[in-house]
Amino acid sequence: MANSKFEYVRQFEQLDTLLPNTWIVVRIDGRGFTKFANKYAFEKPNDKRALELMNAAAKAVMAELPDITIGYGISDEYSFVLHKTCTLFERRASKLITTIVSTFTGYYIHFWPTYFPDTPLSPPLPSFDGRAVCYPSVQNLRDYMSWRQVDCHINNLYNTTFWALIQLGGLDAREAEQTLAGTLAAEKNEILFSRFKINYNNEPEMLKKGSVIFRGYELVEPGSHNVAEDVENIAEPIQQSKTQLESDRKKRVKAQITVEHLDIIKDEFWDRRPWILSNKPGKIPKQP
Repeated sequence: MANSKFEYVRQFEQLDTLLPNTWIVVRIDGRGFTKFANKYAFEKPNDKRALELMNAAAKAVMAELPDITIGYGISDEYSFVLHKTCTLFERRASKLITTIVSTFTGYYIHFWPTYFPDTPLSPPLPSFDGRAVCYPSVQNLRDYMSWRQVDCHINNLYNTTFWALIQLGGLDAREAEQTLAGTLAAEKNEILFSRFKINYNNEPEMLKKGSVIFRGYELVEPGSHNVAEDVENIAEPIQQSKTQLESDRKKRVKAQITVEHLDIIKDEFWDRRPWILSNKPGKIPKQP
């Protein structure tokens, strides 16, 4: 590129490199989605079409960016995790965030007609913002994921009870809020069952646990791998040859991306899927 007297403006650019050897979580959220949901008459308390649309967009993002090892979504947010050895875009926060946010937004709009065929989009179009946070340890990362899943349960239980009071109990929003003020989870469950014969345990798993996306390799027996400890003991990322890196990348591209609604707080989820923490592709299941 030819030099010019205007090139001095590059001095204003600030480095935004994320910490090395840490897990990167890029979390995106819908901008103004309460208003957006009202505009398109999303069903309350949950619109399964909208949740499945979020999952479809997230799967597409993961397919385009093999460096993403796992994703977790609830409501209008999604968290994408990049392994601590990831050097995508030289770990530049702005590039990671803008790439994931723009790719997700593009696919959200692309898949909209599939899930809302009778409701075409009109300006203002849906948009998302994002942030990148570094987590130094496996335990930090798992605690983050657990936090989001606990939040999913708390919010869904509240919203399920809130809208039952309105839709089935005839209360207005203010009365429903007053009824639920200060109530514990057990009391919300009691309201649902005693007043409306709703057993919260029978609600769809997607609503109670959120959505987890990952590459579906063969499951392993719990306890056969101690990946978390191995990863924690690595002071510096293991250097792989370009050939090995490209081979691993091709294996990730070939793997089927799956959406599940599972408990990610307990050890079993992680123990049976060691590739999520190790960043080493597992065995692709044989087709029946």
